[in-house]
Amino acid sequence: MPTSELARLLQLRGDLRIEFVDSNALSGNALGDPARRPLAVYLPPGYDPQGSTRYPVLYVLHGYSGDVAALVASRPWELNVVQWIDRLIEEGAMRPAILAVVDGFTRLGGSQYMNSIHNGDYATYVVRDVIGHIDATFRTLAAEGARAVLGKSSGGFGALHLVMTQPGYFSAFASHSGDAYFPLSMLPLFPPAQRTLEKFGGDIGAFVADFEAKSKRSEAEFATMVFVASAAAYSPRAAEKFALDLPFDPKSGEILESVFARWRPIRSKCVSLSRPS
Repeated sequence: MPTSELARLLQLRGDLRIEFVDSNALSGNALGDPARRPLAVYLPPGYDPQGSTRYPVLYVLHGYSGDVAALVASRPWELNVVQWIDRLIEEGAMRPAILAVVDGFTRLGGSQYMNSIHNGDYATYVVRDVIGHIDATFRTLAAEGARAVLGKSSGGFGALHLVMTQPGYFSAFASHSGDAYFPLSMLPLFPPAQRTLEKFGGDIGAFVADFEAKSKRSEAEFATMVFVASAAAYSPRAAEKFALDLPFDPKSGEILESVFARWRPIRSKCVSLSRPS
């Protein structure tokens, strides 16, 4: 099988292909984000589309503000995730496997890989559309026991969220610095978000338009966009652009516990799994 130009550019021993997946789960989303998504697929050395060998698949989820292009990009003195698996297979440190880099980017910077009436159904997109495309197109071991999902930061949260809310698809996961314990990790975003949104009269759409128009953004503005993206994933109000419930009063900054509770979507599942049977 001929090696792609991208694989040669990254000096891979295996191959790297860019596929595109059309997802009904993402169509018609309020943000107008595309339902046709790129999917980077690494194929190990010796992969033969006509052969008898089938391979396990690792699904990689990027973090907030990342995308497929960022994860497969070359960086001096560093290895990206595709180059790492290529090296590990070549050194015999792991068995040959297929690796799929999933796109979860939104206009707001990320989806958290959750189903949302605002963003679209990103969890369904991963387990139905992405996995379905990979199993239909490549020589995979199409079973739960031959799939794993991993990610960093928001991707780490996504990996944890998918294995706990979408059973039957993955037998293993890895969450690297995954978003967790929101009362500690997310609360610091509340003050800069409240103050920034206050400048726009609490109008999320006006803030987003201003953010997109700038060539440089302050730390407070970036933190606010992270906050807005989180609200779109965890506490959407309706399938309308920027119809989001904020976990604080936009005028006083008082925390609204009823909304903030929705920002901890897997907390109850974690508690139930920790209880003895």
